[in-house]
Amino acid sequence: MENVYILQPVFSERSGVLHDEAVALIESAGAAYAGTLYAKIREINPATFIGEGKLAELNELLEGLDVTVLFNGELSPSQTVNLSEGLGGKKVIDRTTLILDIFALRAESSEGKLQVELAQLRYLYPRLKGKGGALSRLGGGIGTRGPGETQLETDRRHIRTRIRALEARLTKTVQRRELQVKRRQKDGVRTVALVGYTNTGKCSLLNALTGADVFVKDALFATLDPTARRLTIDGMDFLLVDTVGFLQDLPHHLIDAFRSTLESALNCDLALVVCDAAGAYETQLETTTDTLRDLGFSAPYLVVMNKCDKISSRAGLPRDAVCISAKTGAGLDTLCRRIFETLRDRFVEARLFVPYAQAGHYQALRSLVSERAVSYTDDGMQVEAVIPAEHAEKFKRYLDE
Repeated sequence: MENVYILQPVFSERSGVLHDEAVALIESAGAAYAGTLYAKIREINPATFIGEGKLAELNELLEGLDVTVLFNGELSPSQTVNLSEGLGGKKVIDRTTLILDIFALRAESSEGKLQVELAQLRYLYPRLKGKGGALSRLGGGIGTRGPGETQLETDRRHIRTRIRALEARLTKTVQRRELQVKRRQKDGVRTVALVGYTNTGKCSLLNALTGADVFVKDALFATLDPTARRLTIDGMDFLLVDTVGFLQDLPHHLIDAFRSTLESALNCDLALVVCDAAGAYETQLETTTDTLRDLGFSAPYLVVMNKCDKISSRAGLPRDAVCISAKTGAGLDTLCRRIFETLRDRFVEARLFVPYAQAGHYQALRSLVSERAVSYTDDGMQVEAVIPAEHAEKFKRYLDE
């Protein structure tokens, strides 16, 4: 197992939260946390980011140890090389490299793998300058999954060609996803997206609400690929979609790389922002809403405080939040009711009477409604239905006043 030592730059009080996330990221990557050196940053050294004194201190601490050094921030290509040389050739990675490595580990769908490879190549491309000293020491372990060492050692022209090919393939995927979104909107399918911090229990909530069997693990970015399942509330069908989790200081170019995956959140009718009630939920909520805002998100959302079974008091939680436990099922009925109430204006509840002579015409429209109850008389069918507002006009002839 690879051992990873954290070099934690300290700018503000947030550094503690970032450090805890780094430890969790290391474990999610299948490596072991080996320790931390904190470095207060008053002025960034353009060569190594940290000062010469801290670099010498770190080199002394790690002398003779077989560890990878994680700089818990973002380094320029030259800073990565200089830090590695200052530490006697030890492998140095930054936060983005670690996250990309986890993405490569988690991606299962063909689209997810394409997105990961493209993000890695875009990030590593400028680091191909002077690669002889830096990349030849990558070896195995964190930072080498995905496109692989052999691709990194090819010339820059080949990398550019590969990037263009991946971009072209993903463009087709995006176009196909946009057609799916338009088809859902045309058919009146209401989409509810699960968004939020990574490891807040979105997959567990998806399973609890829909009876699905989506992979669940107590780890950051345990699932990367989007998952959609049908959710039925009070006779009305919704599409519940899980999305990739967010993280504090998640680099924007990574968000851009997974924009097509996040389209399900951007085009939803309602978002459920899932937070961990037993964790740093204020940071989680702020990070998620800020990221959604940057992506141009404008749909309504509900704040869902998960894992409430782990707290003794709900005092201090957001006032309008829905408190639940995906593990025990507590609060799920309330959540479903809030979802339906929030989207109620998108539907029309109606009593329909369909004469048998018009049954064929009604049958052609039947997929557009959710039938709560159907009874039969001598003259026709009586239907209690929920109709998407945009399709209500099509059923006007059947309204049973």
